[in-house]
Amino acid sequence: MLKPPEHQVAGHEAGAGKVGPLVDGSGHFYKPLQPGDERGAQEVAFYTSFSSDPRVPSSIRSFFPSFGGTQLLRTSDSSDVLLPHLVLEDLLHGYSGPSVMDVKIGARTWYPRASESYFAKCLKKDRESTTVPLGFRISGLQVHQESGRWKPDRNKVRKYTVTDVRQVLRQFVSKNPDETHPDCALASLVYGGSNGILAQLLELKSWFEDQTLFHFYSTSVLISYDKGGMGARVKLVDFAHAMEGEGIIDHNFLGGLCSLIKFVSEILTDTEAEVGPANNGIV
Repeated sequence: MLKPPEHQVAGHEAGAGKVGPLVDGSGHFYKPLQPGDERGAQEVAFYTSFSSDPRVPSSIRSFFPSFGGTQLLRTSDSSDVLLPHLVLEDLLHGYSGPSVMDVKIGARTWYPRASESYFAKCLKKDRESTTVPLGFRISGLQVHQESGRWKPDRNKVRKYTVTDVRQVLRQFVSKNPDETHPDCALASLVYGGSNGILAQLLELKSWFEDQTLFHFYSTSVLISYDKGGMGARVKLVDFAHAMEGEGIIDHNFLGGLCSLIKFVSEILTDTEAEVGPANNGIV
């Protein structure tokens, strides 16, 4: 039984009269490819190339959703239209109470040779968010709580300032995210440790400091963990504007990634100062 993903925090959502992604409950995520939209073809081309490129280390490949080709499915808007869908890994499959954050990386989200209208659209969003000053912006999030989940309205998220981002990254690892003073009770479990979010981001950074295979525009880092702070994981998603790197380092993505790392590191440092030193597993 296909259904809209329950824990989606960003991107086009499926609904009445709206085409969006679907999941099957068995670990697969189906992303619709709109006819005549070159973005879908570009994303298929990226996944096809990336999944078979021997120059990509296996350790880095694990940061990307697994790819199962395309499949014709009925769309989520209850019509009888069949559309091709990307068959991807459902990144939240198996989580019982996922907390998840979508962070769009890069100080510019438009790609080379973009149309004037698309360039103007992206530039407006970038300037009205933290994309320009920070090199990243939060596109959406939710935090699991025993009493339910805290999920800020997307319109509010789009208007986050630098101060808001610093606060929200603390709320994301708190047991009281909807309160004025988040406790950061899960910071060491989620952000810290040898397998925590910071360690994973640093591993990605190490690759991006050298890799010249691809440039990623408007790609997001998806940060997730299950209730209790377990299973912290970093994945990259959204590759409709991934381009060949042509031998040049992707400084746009790398800069945004470094900025995000700085913010996460500061939270860990502040938390350790409050509760005493802990082992982050980072040398």
